[in-house]
Amino acid sequence: MSTETTFASLGLSPQSLTALERAGFTAPTPIQARSIPHALAGRDVIGCAATGTGKTAAFALPMLERLANTRGTRALVLAPTRELAVQIAEQFARFAGPTGPRAATLIGGVSLGPQVRALQERPSILIATPGRLIDHLNQGSARLNEIEVLVLDEADRMLDMGFKPQLNRILERVPKKRQTLLFSATIDGEVGKFAASHLVDPVRVEVTPAGTTAARATQQVFMVGMNEKTPALLTLLDGNGESMLVFTRTKHRADRVARSLERAGHDVSRIHANRSQNQRQQALDGFKSGRYRVLVATDIAARGIDVAEIGHVVNYDLPNVPEDYVHRIGRTARAAASGRASSLVSPEELPLLRDIERFVRAPVPRGEIDRTSAVFQRELQAAIDRPPPPRGPAPSHGQRHGASHAAPAANPARGFSKRPPARAADRVRPRG
Repeated sequence: MSTETTFASLGLSPQSLTALERAGFTAPTPIQARSIPHALAGRDVIGCAATGTGKTAAFALPMLERLANTRGTRALVLAPTRELAVQIAEQFARFAGPTGPRAATLIGGVSLGPQVRALQERPSILIATPGRLIDHLNQGSARLNEIEVLVLDEADRMLDMGFKPQLNRILERVPKKRQTLLFSATIDGEVGKFAASHLVDPVRVEVTPAGTTAARATQQVFMVGMNEKTPALLTLLDGNGESMLVFTRTKHRADRVARSLERAGHDVSRIHANRSQNQRQQALDGFKSGRYRVLVATDIAARGIDVAEIGHVVNYDLPNVPEDYVHRIGRTARAAASGRASSLVSPEELPLLRDIERFVRAPVPRGEIDRTSAVFQRELQAAIDRPPPPRGPAPSHGQRHGASHAAPAANPARGFSKRPPARAADRVRPRG
């Protein structure tokens, strides 16, 4: 007798099964199979699974069933980034169809006006970043007194980004009697304490332990000098046509790397916090459509990109936090696909690499860049010949004398066995 789990065996309605078939979903992922029955029963759920394993459907389907015959704003989904909020909204639209519950998306970087008008129509579901939802609460355009279902998606990332004060303010406005679904790639530490304070007798569903990387991603580390990173990146790009997502540690480095790739003749775009929401969305759309072969991004995109087939993820810089390595490489090898994940590691970053290998509980295989290739040699010589970038303006009096509000520079050589100290972003309200 077959014991294979199907969507029908999870207790979903015929309407949901039809929506899944229409969306091309054939069988539930482990997080869906283990979460959906509890969510349908009205239980609070803590779900832990690696990125790219179908967490959105795990909370969207039970929520849509619960809201099928209700009126008013009954559900709230909170996400850490604009890109992830938009991605979640797209998934809800796929499952709900033209006649299902309506959702409004509240994100920063765009005008409040259209969002206010959408809220006036009392959508069934709000999908929001915390900062923008606080804006609407402050001006009275959003009300949360009828919320029956609250979803905290990528809760660890929201806490990492300093959203805890905003989450607490939002939770004060949401009825105490509600169903809460918390999904995260890690559920220990601060996430566990947060869940214990705000969930009632939750079912804990953990399908992949913290530090589990995408199973079908082929990982490799290339040891290079800082001046060799761009030549190495161009060497990895040479010789195949696969799409590539490149992660840098800072916004300025993302701009500089993108310019180098453009000079080499590649179709490239970039996404980081200094880009407007319209620019960020155009970059994502162009990357999804194939207009851009390369997307250069900071960690703002690590959990907000849902592209079916990213062939190659490259860590131009290693992240300071080991968990972010898992989320970055999880952008490739999603679902049943395969892909590559490469890291360009300078000697200064070796402590960060050791932290990552401890976190994933395995050494990352080493590879060798062909330094004799024409591409590598040409870009290395170009970097030597290129004039240095212009110096920025002289520091202000406060900066020269160590103003208290200045954030300390990160030191990649230190490494972090724990998360870095609180940054300015943790003390000032983040913007959604």
